[in-house]
Amino acid sequence: MNYLHRYIQQIMYTLDQLPQLPLRRIADALWETYERDGTIIVCGNGGSASTASHFACDLTKWTIRDGARRVRSLALTDNMALLTAWSNDQGYADVFVEQLRSLYRPGDLVFAISGSGKSPNVLRAIQWANEMGAPTIGITGFDGGMLAHLAQTTLHVDNQMMPQVEDIHSTVCHALAVNLGYQIEDMLSHTLEVAPTGVLLERVVGGGNL
Repeated sequence: MNYLHRYIQQIMYTLDQLPQLPLRRIADALWETYERDGTIIVCGNGGSASTASHFACDLTKWTIRDGARRVRSLALTDNMALLTAWSNDQGYADVFVEQLRSLYRPGDLVFAISGSGKSPNVLRAIQWANEMGAPTIGITGFDGGMLAHLAQTTLHVDNQMMPQVEDIHSTVCHALAVNLGYQIEDMLSHTLEVAPTGVLLERVVGGGNL
């Protein structure tokens, strides 16, 4: 039981030390993507692949608010036939970038999740997105790897144990999705629809912060 307690304590410590400024910047980037009706495109490997799928799910569904346009989000980890086709025919390092070549549209954001920050397929996707002028986000662990330097906005989880890094990444993604949902609520609550005379008076978009 001591191991269990130690694990939880380490998670709590890492969360407490999480840098807030990059987290806010990521939240802002997600909001700006929503404002321009872009798609949030997420990718990752292994446990991070599950986090990517989960994050895309929450961004798409949890943020739904009556009267508001829905969030566009997808995970490049979810089409197993396409993943195996690119892996078999061209190589696993290209499984994300080749999907981006088909799916990306100007205004989209590319969000990479990697504990090590060294996954070649994640790095290729971010590099290509940078070349296209897309906003790119990376969340990492350990020493941050190349992803911490390649993505335009990064959040580094200062932890050296992969399961704990993945736990923190999952928590961060939940926080970002919840925050985006509340930002949409704020937008709705600060919107004055139509005056009694039928004249649109004001429309104020709430930014919201974590």
